[in-house]
Amino acid sequence: MPILQSSTYKAPFMFSSGHLQSVYPSLFRKIDSSFYSRERITTPDEDFLDIDLSRQGNKKLAIISHGLEGSSHRAYVAGMVKAFNTRNWDVLAWNFRSCSGEPNLQFKIYHNGDTDDLNTVVMHALTNYDYDEIALIGFSMGGNITLSYLGKHADSLSSKISGSVVFSVPCHLASSSMELAKPRNKIYMVRFLKMLYKKVKQKEKQFPERISSEGYSNIKNFYDFDNRYTAPIHGFKDAEDYWEKCSSIKFIKDIKIPTLIVNAANDPFLPDECYPVEETRNHKHVNLEIPRSGGHVGFITFDASGEYWSEKRAVSFISSINT
Repeated sequence: MPILQSSTYKAPFMFSSGHLQSVYPSLFRKIDSSFYSRERITTPDEDFLDIDLSRQGNKKLAIISHGLEGSSHRAYVAGMVKAFNTRNWDVLAWNFRSCSGEPNLQFKIYHNGDTDDLNTVVMHALTNYDYDEIALIGFSMGGNITLSYLGKHADSLSSKISGSVVFSVPCHLASSSMELAKPRNKIYMVRFLKMLYKKVKQKEKQFPERISSEGYSNIKNFYDFDNRYTAPIHGFKDAEDYWEKCSSIKFIKDIKIPTLIVNAANDPFLPDECYPVEETRNHKHVNLEIPRSGGHVGFITFDASGEYWSEKRAVSFISSINT
């Protein structure tokens, strides 16, 4: 078990299970996301990214990156959007390639180390909108991408980017992938592989000479999938090479803005290696918080506000940076 770091989060009665915390919001939390306005931006490689905006004329902008096979309309994203809107922030929730409801144009899709697309979104916001302050929020894969981006771009980051909060981050991709391959996590693995199969079929239709879904039923875990698809499609030698090069734990040391990592101790996706205790122990800018409970992108709270603890925590941390 990781070393517990102080946290204010306490799970509701009968919701202490990491699995229940992970599954319940996905199944039962409903948040209307019709408030978005959509824009499409062009990437340097002549593809597109769909971004969804919730703008109220504020001077601060939060940019949210979702998780694997998520989108801007997932409840955990929409909940965070509403929480920031309530505190006088505009929000941009971007969709990874092929996650906005329409297949992307290029052969590549998205992966854990794709910081270029996040940079495209950030530069679009800096160039086309007039905000005094920008915060970056990330969930799971989106959190890994965000941390990697902040480390890689530490010396060139715009001064308008004030801070970041990330939740449920698989900082060490190899160990997280192996954890999800365990029998106790089969429910998640099966679901992810079914969703990813649809992406493979889309790409097969677009590029029949370059990708095939034949034998997909033999893929049982992320090692199989990443070795066959993610790595070769995106220029990595194999799954291990992809995991090693794209794990955000190696970039944390370089981050130079206030950043909060929140990984629950009972997250079923995360083994000990995904809790960067040593990397953050004496870090000037990065804080690690490990609540005893919370599951994976869970952190359920039942109160009159309708907000989850993670949403309140993110806004609280970002708001504290300039006070």
